[in-house]
Amino acid sequence: MIVKLEQITVQSRAGQELVDITPEVERIIAASGVRNGLVNVLTKHTSAGIIVTEGLECLEQDVVDHLERLAPDRPQEYAYYHNRYLDFDGRLGFNAGAHLKSILSGYFACFPIAEGQMVRGGRQRIYFAEYDGPLAREVVVQIIGE
Repeated sequence: MIVKLEQITVQSRAGQELVDITPEVERIIAASGVRNGLVNVLTKHTSAGIIVTEGLECLEQDVVDHLERLAPDRPQEYAYYHNRYLDFDGRLGFNAGAHLKSILSGYFACFPIAEGQMVRGGRQRIYFAEYDGPLAREVVVQIIGE
């Protein structure tokens, strides 16, 4: 059995955006030598996510806009409890909306690998979802198989 773990750095350019990481995941699978198994992709951040959806620019914007409606950064009618001085660690919490978007979108995706290729729908893409950028972020890609 082969187990490989690799990290990739994603540099976001906006406060909220989707970054297609499918080519990087496919490159890591090819380099692993695994013919049949699983690939797990996860973000190490609690204000970011991993999303699988159709690879269309208009849909990317729809996803970002919809999550902003569900968990706005600065809601008009209420305040987030997290957005305050956090006395337990001496920092200022200001990004509750980003954390809530991460909860809604999820932080990982898993795909089978067959004959050395990731098994996915023809239009499926893996996106790193930035909710609190721009920042340099880490994504972990783990491959398990034979």
